[in-house]
Amino acid sequence: MKVYVFLADGFEEIEGLTVVDLLRRAEIDTTMVSIQETPAIMGAHKIPVTADLTIDHVMDDEPDMVVLPGGMPGTLNLKADERVRSMVRKNFEEGRYIAAICAAPSVFADMDLLSGKTATSYPAFEDCLVEAGANYIYDQVAVDGKIITSRGMGTAIPFAGKLIEVLKDKETADKILNSIVY
Repeated sequence: MKVYVFLADGFEEIEGLTVVDLLRRAEIDTTMVSIQETPAIMGAHKIPVTADLTIDHVMDDEPDMVVLPGGMPGTLNLKADERVRSMVRKNFEEGRYIAAICAAPSVFADMDLLSGKTATSYPAFEDCLVEAGANYIYDQVAVDGKIITSRGMGTAIPFAGKLIEVLKDKETADKILNSIVY
């Protein structure tokens, strides 16, 4: 299993790094991918992060999952990047996982990937998803086939747990969540 977590300047640190941390604890090959020209990323709360690779190094890859953390203006930067959109669309069309949390499900909505799909997001983006045809729910995490969405920083742990569950199994997810006293 290979997972790419795309990081743009202004990403919500908890949402991106919690996913990376917990997936790596579950021994899932997880790579932080900068969409900037360098691996250096500045989080929404001015926490600097160094990604593993830049997006240009992974454009020909076929990851099992791509993950978009939210945050502002990180989500807008992800939405504006054609390389991110291309990889999300390719995963979607080829039946591989796409996942987003907080504001980032709006990227999927903007790409017209949520019509008829069950999804959730940060509350301020509910209208965006509904207008895109999503069946909006208020659960911490929504799973509809290969699309996984979540609500925000406070749901980053159950979101990461669900990613582990779909990539490995519930037993592994439960083991990791128990190990962090969740």
